[in-house]
Amino acid sequence: MKRSQCALVALLAFFLAGCDSSANLADLQTFMDEVIAQPKGAIEAMPKEVVYEPFTYMAADMRSPFQPPMKANLSHNERGHSDIKPDETRVKQFLEGFNIESFVMVGTLANSTNTYALLRGTDAVYRVRVGDYLGSNNGRITAITASSVAVIEVVSDGDGRWLERPRTLTLQEGP
Repeated sequence: MKRSQCALVALLAFFLAGCDSSANLADLQTFMDEVIAQPKGAIEAMPKEVVYEPFTYMAADMRSPFQPPMKANLSHNERGHSDIKPDETRVKQFLEGFNIESFVMVGTLANSTNTYALLRGTDAVYRVRVGDYLGSNNGRITAITASSVAVIEVVSDGDGRWLERPRTLTLQEGP
């Protein structure tokens, strides 16, 4: 208890010493008079606000400039058919948001009912099965073997019709 009383008395004495009116404040008053006597300057106008127009990226559906262009060699046999078209009513799957070239087959899994392929994307390994959709061109997985995944993509032929283009993802050997 005595220790806290001593600390309280010391703190009170410290605060009372700051209230001493005998201090000479003449130099402070002289400085303040000099500052007040200086001419007041003009304040510069604020710079005009520049209107920001956000950039909208419109080329998301186009071919990546970092991929080689696809050679469209469409003979009369490769023209689209009027009965082939992508199913616009179905719900898009997660892996359809990626380009099919970004996937590499790294293995397979099988149980008594299904065979799954393991595809490595840009950030993870995904498990897919026959019937799943893959890639941005409406690619549907049609077959899975121990060494490959067969995909049928539905792409436009440029004349408003659609054609089926087969693709194969082969097993990557090594790390």
